[in-house]
Amino acid sequence: MRILLVEDDPMVADGIREGLEKAGFAVDHTAAAEPAESALALTHYDLAIVDIGLPRMDGHELIRRLRRRAIEVPILILTARDGLDDRVIGLDLGADDYMVKPFHLPELLARLRALIRRSRSATTSELSAGSLRLDLARRTASSRGAPLELTGREWEILQQLMLATPNVVDKQKTVESLSEWDKELTTNAVEIYISRLRTKLQGCGVEIRTIRGIGYRLDEILLA
Repeated sequence: MRILLVEDDPMVADGIREGLEKAGFAVDHTAAAEPAESALALTHYDLAIVDIGLPRMDGHELIRRLRRRAIEVPILILTARDGLDDRVIGLDLGADDYMVKPFHLPELLARLRALIRRSRSATTSELSAGSLRLDLARRTASSRGAPLELTGREWEILQQLMLATPNVVDKQKTVESLSEWDKELTTNAVEIYISRLRTKLQGCGVEIRTIRGIGYRLDEILLA
């Protein structure tokens, strides 16, 4: 999952980025609203974390512009402003959640996961298909009670596929979701991860189908 962090305090930004990356998120950071607006218009993000007190254009105006452009990325406001008016304005402008600094990282992570699940119409942190089980909170996968050993990027791709089921996951969005500005992936790399996943999912009652010219879909299959 790829997140855009819009935060002008470098120490706060570094701390958030480190915590999110340890939790398995890919994170891009910008210290101002203008580059954030451009990034969100051009790149697929699973979520944006936005501070209100940004230089020049503030976070409220950024959210207003994004929603006017029909950019529907989930937005969590993370700010030191704790006034009722600020919360109401932010949510009315189109933010999906609001947290006040200082905050506890486990709560931030839980809220991010909930917002991403909600955006994918998933109502639970545990997903299943065939004999495959995914626990989104613990980032674990298993089949018939036995754990599946997945790399970080294999997990991310499988999570995307299961959250999207029965819909197709666009290949380019998968590439963007796994990339960071300084660690861009290629479509060939994604194809390698898909190939490895197919091997690891044998016997789980699911298969990853290639939808030519579009991307991938996870289908349940009947086991003999």
